[in-house]
Amino acid sequence: MSSTDTTLSHARGVTTPPLIDLTIGQALDATVARHGEREALVVPHQGVRWTWRELARRADAVAAGLLALGLDPGDRIGIWAPNCAEWVLTQLATARAGLVLVNVNPAYRRSELEYALNKVECKALVLAPSLKTSNYLEIVNDLAPELAASPFGQLHARALPHLRWVIRLGEDTTDGMLNFSELPDRATDASRARLAALAPVLACDDAINIQFTSGTTGFPKGATLTHRNILNNGFFVGEAIRLTEADRLCIPVPLYHCFGMVMGNLGCLTHGATMVYPAEAFDPLAVLQTVQAERCTALYGVPTMFIAELDHPRFAEFDLATLRTGIMAGSPCPVEVMKRVQAQMNMREVTIAYGMTETSPVSTQSAVDDPLERRVSTVGRVQPHLEVKLVDYQGQTVPHGATGELCTRGYSVMKGYWNDEAKTREAVDADGWMHTGDLATMDAEGYVNIVGRLKDMVIRGGENVYPREIEEFLYRHPKVQDVQVVGVPDLKYGEELCAWIILRSGERATADEIREFCRGQIAHYKVPRHIRFVDAFPMTITGKVQKYLMRQQSIADLGLVEQKTA
Repeated sequence: MSSTDTTLSHARGVTTPPLIDLTIGQALDATVARHGEREALVVPHQGVRWTWRELARRADAVAAGLLALGLDPGDRIGIWAPNCAEWVLTQLATARAGLVLVNVNPAYRRSELEYALNKVECKALVLAPSLKTSNYLEIVNDLAPELAASPFGQLHARALPHLRWVIRLGEDTTDGMLNFSELPDRATDASRARLAALAPVLACDDAINIQFTSGTTGFPKGATLTHRNILNNGFFVGEAIRLTEADRLCIPVPLYHCFGMVMGNLGCLTHGATMVYPAEAFDPLAVLQTVQAERCTALYGVPTMFIAELDHPRFAEFDLATLRTGIMAGSPCPVEVMKRVQAQMNMREVTIAYGMTETSPVSTQSAVDDPLERRVSTVGRVQPHLEVKLVDYQGQTVPHGATGELCTRGYSVMKGYWNDEAKTREAVDADGWMHTGDLATMDAEGYVNIVGRLKDMVIRGGENVYPREIEEFLYRHPKVQDVQVVGVPDLKYGEELCAWIILRSGERATADEIREFCRGQIAHYKVPRHIRFVDAFPMTITGKVQKYLMRQQSIADLGLVEQKTA
């Protein structure tokens, strides 16, 4: 069968409006020309309230300062900081100067930072002094003890051989580092002239951003993205929620991740909307306070964030009437949570988006006017200018309704993993399809439903079981606040299901009670054999549940033995 067969799970997005053929710097100029005096950025915890014209002026000053240090287009510069005004300034300044911004996970510790900076040969690092329990200054000085005695710009550290400049946020000073606030003062007439000369020669297919994928095994890989990749993805995500210059988007998701810096920052930039950062790191109370105080019309978050907001003890105190839309993404979105967001948070036009770092990130998204059932039970349809298909283990496109691995192709697919051709070829095939590792179904209208990860699928006694299906069912239990299901080894069946359950505040339940809820409602082999009541799940900083850790911990706590396979 050909891929044009209408019974197969293969869909192409529309081709209007056309792709944006600009660099991020050129797009910023266009926004300033249209919306220069409108608010661009509001950061309450920093007292920041800048217009688009002011934001662009400040970004240009930082860009000229970076060039004056001796950085050249194509050089990599890391940023290791929580959500703050300096983050977006660095994002825009590096794009203006043709530098490649390297997003460093705020949760990284010493060995992870060392790996990331050396993998992509960062010449400069912008960092916050600290975040929560992490003292970034101590970690960097531990990695590079030579820093304190090095004149600024002349660092030669044994552990970080490529790093020359370390730029810190905040008002205090640190030996060997430059304060971020001093960068504009470093700019010269020559560096400003060079910045202006770069604008017409930078290309939209130039690499501009490296994001490390949060691999569960092995070392993270650096997904390399271009102006075209992320600028267009931000634009089309914004189009899907009908973003305009009148919207005010609350962005509590981390900026280091595509959700924040692409769907958030670049979605706003391409539409002239206002970016609002409620706190350095996610805080449900700060989100509720900020949405009310700043009259936000849109809100982003992963499911766990929305759950924390909805279940906050003070939730009822806040007026969220200004909210209209937003996006829930980052991990599978429970249907019951989606319904509560629409009903209780006034987000009647909320959408679900699906994607991954390697695809800039969004491949499919629901529309604000999709029927309610479609918006709560699917991840929508293919985005404009993209293709998606579902394939079986032989690479053949599966029929509508059948489960297959989701693959995506088009402008959003990364240039590749930085300096890793072998891993790139494993992920992106010869025809340009990115293999996501996610299992999905597609119906005749093109709506996609994610049913799990290839590696998460549980095979119990020969039956394929998708944890997502069990999770969706257990969300219906009135005492269950959140639930995750993993497979664990079993001598008889090969694998059994283990459900981790967070109960609603004040509730108590037993394992037998949960199993009884399942009996007669779902197939017997889908009823979890093991049930654990917990206070929290192991999570990444982006709010993704780390199921491999849950599996390891379950095996250890239950005294199970991992079965060896041939």
